[in-house]
Amino acid sequence: MLQKKVQQYIDETKGSGVPVPLFKQERDYVLNHGLLDADEVVTPEADSRFKGAYIERCDKETEELIGEESDDFLDQPITYLKQHKNEFIFLESKWFALIGVDAVSVEVDDVFGTYDAMLGLKLQKKYRSQIEDYLDEFLEGESSYDLLFNGEDGLWDLNFTLNDHRGFEESQTLLTVYELIYDFLFHLLQTVEES
Repeated sequence: MLQKKVQQYIDETKGSGVPVPLFKQERDYVLNHGLLDADEVVTPEADSRFKGAYIERCDKETEELIGEESDDFLDQPITYLKQHKNEFIFLESKWFALIGVDAVSVEVDDVFGTYDAMLGLKLQKKYRSQIEDYLDEFLEGESSYDLLFNGEDGLWDLNFTLNDHRGFEESQTLLTVYELIYDFLFHLLQTVEES
């Protein structure tokens, strides 16, 4: 699962004597599992994970593209979405692909005014209880997530309310929020793998 994906990334990235670039989550994971030695890893700047990510602003009603954005767009505060309630942000990154997520969309819920993350998670159906246990433990709201297995695509459709995540604050930038989502999902996979 996670170890296999991380190992695949290492194999694709590891060159002749060149350290493998890994952010804190992956670095800790790799060192704890003995996949690499510390001198074989280099840690990039913390805010560079989503440099080069594919980012779209889309219309919520039609899902039509409003515009493609550079990674500088992520410096916007998350409140951008409250000022543009008709939009959602779609982000695709090799780092999300590493953890079995094609892309993550973020929007403001029209009814409750909360910030929601929506994604497809590539995990087998048999992990439902572990996924639910993790979500119940780390999200603080009553109905703070929707989890549905999509047999056609073989992945979990997961929507969760960012406001219910302990680390979320409305003063954060989109970059910080996407980092928070990544960290949340990375630890979800780690928890499922270890259970």
